[in-house]
Amino acid sequence: MKITILGTVLVFLTLSFFISKSQTLTDSVLVADNYRTFHFNKPSPSNKTASLIFILHGSGGSGKRQMSKCSNIEAIANDENLLLVYPDGYKRFWNECRKNAESEANIIDIDEKGFFNSMIDYFTIRYHVQPGQVFAIGTSGGGHMAYKLALTMPEKFKAITAIIANLPDAPNMDCVGSNVAIPVMIINGNSDPVNPYGGGEVKAGIAVLGTVRSTDDTFMYWANLNGYTGKPTMEKLEDIDPSDGKTIEKYTYKSVGKPEVTLLKVINGKHDYPNDIDVNLEAWSFFKRQINSK
Repeated sequence: MKITILGTVLVFLTLSFFISKSQTLTDSVLVADNYRTFHFNKPSPSNKTASLIFILHGSGGSGKRQMSKCSNIEAIANDENLLLVYPDGYKRFWNECRKNAESEANIIDIDEKGFFNSMIDYFTIRYHVQPGQVFAIGTSGGGHMAYKLALTMPEKFKAITAIIANLPDAPNMDCVGSNVAIPVMIINGNSDPVNPYGGGEVKAGIAVLGTVRSTDDTFMYWANLNGYTGKPTMEKLEDIDPSDGKTIEKYTYKSVGKPEVTLLKVINGKHDYPNDIDVNLEAWSFFKRQINSK
């Protein structure tokens, strides 16, 4: 892995970056001969030792497009002392754990671990993020990337949230897990035509992405890894928007001394976000519980 060094900072400062009235910055790091970009709103000077949250776009997306969907969590960022970062996948895709994914990022084995390590170094040095309070929220392909971070970099991440994504099944798994317990929240729809709730082939247009476990198996993978047996607790969340035809069941494994594992099962949910919750705010509530439980 190659990273440029300017002084003590492991970062290449792009020749041009974009600053809007909201102080949105774009920068990049050089990892294995590829400049990898990310976007963030400059934190208030009064905010010190913030929690760092990477918010990961889906396959074919971009960090800036994902940023445009996150106004609610951005609105609380200063009050909650959050540093929200929106990385770009390599040519709009992540090198996650699906062996059969046909994206160039997967085919040439882009160094995602180097990218996230470099971004963590960047924000630790420049903005003094809180040690031990680094998180990831990922949607669809970004959810697969969040799973990869939990599987391969649990020493760097306090917790992750994966949305409309299941773990690859054994024939399609391209990551070797570290078998380290880590808090995980999953938000999946049981009528998703792309990421099948019951497992099987992912169907995203003409893209080939291979097969995945069911959501229940994915949920139990993390629960078993974190030392849970038996049945989770279940509660039905309030149906804030009855007009969308969706309701949410919350399944939770939570015990003193063990990382929490939670599944939000969106009844009639498809490959989208439910209206009854803001997924990013829900993820932050989940992350805060992990901070407070340490």
